[in-house]
Amino acid sequence: MNPRERVHAVLRGEQPDRVPVMVNFYPWEFPQHPGREAGEIFDCPIRFVRLEAPREQRDFLDYLRALPRDTYVGSTDILRTYHDWGYHPEIERDAPLAHADTLARIAAAPLPDFMARVRPDHLREQVARLHAAGYAVQAAPPHLGGELFETAWRMRGFEQFMIDLVENPPLVDYLLEQLTAMHLPVSLALVRAGIDILALDDDIAEYTRLLISPAMWRRYFKPHVRAIIGACRACNPDLFVFWHSDGNIEPVIPDLIEIGVNVLNPVQPDAMDPARLKRLYGDRLAFWGTVGTAQTWAWAGPEDVRREVHERIATVGAGGGLILSPAYDLEPEFRWANVVALFEAGADYGRYPAH
Repeated sequence: MNPRERVHAVLRGEQPDRVPVMVNFYPWEFPQHPGREAGEIFDCPIRFVRLEAPREQRDFLDYLRALPRDTYVGSTDILRTYHDWGYHPEIERDAPLAHADTLARIAAAPLPDFMARVRPDHLREQVARLHAAGYAVQAAPPHLGGELFETAWRMRGFEQFMIDLVENPPLVDYLLEQLTAMHLPVSLALVRAGIDILALDDDIAEYTRLLISPAMWRRYFKPHVRAIIGACRACNPDLFVFWHSDGNIEPVIPDLIEIGVNVLNPVQPDAMDPARLKRLYGDRLAFWGTVGTAQTWAWAGPEDVRREVHERIATVGAGGGLILSPAYDLEPEFRWANVVALFEAGADYGRYPAH
């Protein structure tokens, strides 16, 4: 199998020749290898395409890359996103839409025009080049942390948006309609370019529970996620849909399956039991992540990572349906040896018997 075939088999719930291993679900750069993405360093089976950045943003990112290696100002992907939305939590007291307390004020505050940056031929060329090299391709519509929940609360302010959900449903409905209308054409452009996996995400949970009730998530967010997935899958029935949320999202996993999600990420083992989820949903859902806690990546040793990789392959990876990856972002304190151990253990333990 080549990497793309292996990933397709996993996401169909089939057993590949070996377990795919990734670092993250978006382009990731290590300070140990400046200027190179993790996919290239470790020959990851899934590669990423994204919209071209505007000139002023490219200049800003060039400046960031020119800083000394021991200077950490945040992930370039996060900073790129903040630039897109004009979101500056480090200097602004109010969220961008904090005072937009009517539908008219929401309507008067324009959202970013990402379609102006869509170059269909360029996207297709990127995807075709990666496919020709044997890789699966993933992309996500631009967003502010997440497509709907996270973008909405960052635009309104977290406390105010929580109040809106209870006291101002028309405003929430309108804001989410506008965000969906913005995301949908970009998602469709990515799908038409030939990507294999559409990545959608929203951190809707904390360690022990959802940040809002399951009923509220179903009332406000589920219909919009369903609309995005439905339109994209109508464009490509073979499209795989990825969903990311940190924390414990067990109450809405059946809903995500119902609306067409194929793979769940990051399945943090200190928030949800990956083996249990495999038993419950392994016939309908693949799992991407499952390895480690924030403490593991910062403080544990390579042998701890190897043991956990072995356990995940034996349980979650049984019969297929697993993409190994850290279940947490690798913050600056992470141990490089642990990342190397992840890939080495995946190679050592992740081969299935030949059929």
